[in-house]
Amino acid sequence: MKRLNDLEYLKLNRLQAFLYKLKLFFCAIPGFFKGIGLAILNFFKNCGLAIKNEFKDIFTTFTKGNWAVKLSFFIFGFGNLYYGQIMRGLLFLLFEVVFIGYMLLPSGGIYWLSKGNWFQTGATVGTVQGGFQYDPIFDVDYWVGGDDSVKVLLYGLLTIIFIIAFIYTWRLQVKQCRICMDITAKGKRVRSGKDDLKSLLDDQFHKTLLALPITGILVFTVLPIIYMVLIAFTSYDAAHDGYANLFSWVGLENFNEMFNFGKGGLGLAFGEILSWTLMWAFFATFTNYFLGMFVAIMINKKGIKIKKFWRTVLVMTIAVPQFVSLLYVSKLFDSSGIIGKLLINWNLLPQSMVDANQMSLWQNPLTARILVIVINIWVGIPHIMLMATGILMNIPQDLYESSRIDGANTIQQYTKITLPYMMFVMGPYLLTSFVNNLNNFNVIYLLTNNSPLLNTQIGSAGGVSVSHTDLLITWLYKMTLNSAETKYYLASIIGILVFVVVAVLSLIVYNVIPSTKNEEDYR
Repeated sequence: MKRLNDLEYLKLNRLQAFLYKLKLFFCAIPGFFKGIGLAILNFFKNCGLAIKNEFKDIFTTFTKGNWAVKLSFFIFGFGNLYYGQIMRGLLFLLFEVVFIGYMLLPSGGIYWLSKGNWFQTGATVGTVQGGFQYDPIFDVDYWVGGDDSVKVLLYGLLTIIFIIAFIYTWRLQVKQCRICMDITAKGKRVRSGKDDLKSLLDDQFHKTLLALPITGILVFTVLPIIYMVLIAFTSYDAAHDGYANLFSWVGLENFNEMFNFGKGGLGLAFGEILSWTLMWAFFATFTNYFLGMFVAIMINKKGIKIKKFWRTVLVMTIAVPQFVSLLYVSKLFDSSGIIGKLLINWNLLPQSMVDANQMSLWQNPLTARILVIVINIWVGIPHIMLMATGILMNIPQDLYESSRIDGANTIQQYTKITLPYMMFVMGPYLLTSFVNNLNNFNVIYLLTNNSPLLNTQIGSAGGVSVSHTDLLITWLYKMTLNSAETKYYLASIIGILVFVVVAVLSLIVYNVIPSTKNEEDYR
């Protein structure tokens, strides 16, 4: 398709400009997927080249290194000790000793790895099943403990991570030994332990500050995600809790169950819940954003009196704990609440989907979904209003005065000045808000309390009752903590899907918002 230059594009009317952009969009789709494919190929290509270069460098280091460097291949930190870097050498050596000791302990790394039967479909996680044995002396059955699948999987994963850290540390200390050899060959002095300490408090101070947060992210974020992914390939549920009954590896069987759209599968429930989750996140984000911005604009207009009072009234909803407000409001709209009774007297309550003789806003799918969006507006507008107020005060008033001189009306000022400026400043916040709404547990769960149920075909998905207003996150909660038949493996799959959806949408939106694309225009 031929692209128009700026002059040709400006000559188009609104309909022609819209159709031109639409054609560009559809023409760009093949190129988009082609770019994704090339990016994946380049990624694997670069990974292969990096691995090749690493092995080549290791071989060169061993063949051209002196005896101290060669010995460091087997004794961690020996080269550092040889060249006077005592502190580094001792730390590397201590790491090797701890690793070897941990792996060779009776209940150490090798023990946990051997118990895992890793990814052998049908094999249990753990090898010894606990059970009751009869004691003829006391005439009772007593429990004889076996392996704990949860513990085996966790400690096995930690062992694998420890092995990866060991390989990385081995490569690092070998590379440092060669660097020390090259520096010494040029007649220069290598860094001492004192120099390292000074560096950590000076030019490398950022690494010192980031060490603890990165460790926390790895331990409390990355490790649980990996563990969750592993659980998705097992039969971990209430019947196979890993202690009384070992769970086993099942391969892709759980994913087949999740994406099975036939009878007995969860595909229909997953599709409906995912579509509602995306719709909810969209409306919950942008209704709050535009209405909060509108309220801020109205309060900040010239001529509005007692502005502080209006802001204070709106902010009061933030001061009250959210769960208190949501539980209270949910009761107001119930059939026994004040608003519910008024609607009954006016014959405005819709028919309940669950009970034909009952009238309820919460038991009708359409009104329940509309109601949670409306109540979320009441909860979310004050936050947006406060942020928008600060941004509006920083928009140069010269822009509005110049536009008025040029004959721009209020709507044109909003679309050409206010909205672009707000979108640029609040673009990252909108992305964060959208992601938070995808996982907004409080509003949905506290307001609806598991009603209304879906139709009978998919009303009990994954062993738990599913509502029309359920999000993926509330479905996950019910499947693990609010169900007699907990299915942790399905909950893990839902967690993976939530992560994938959030990651993909975040990457796409982050690369198209004005805050990142047109940064130079606002400087």
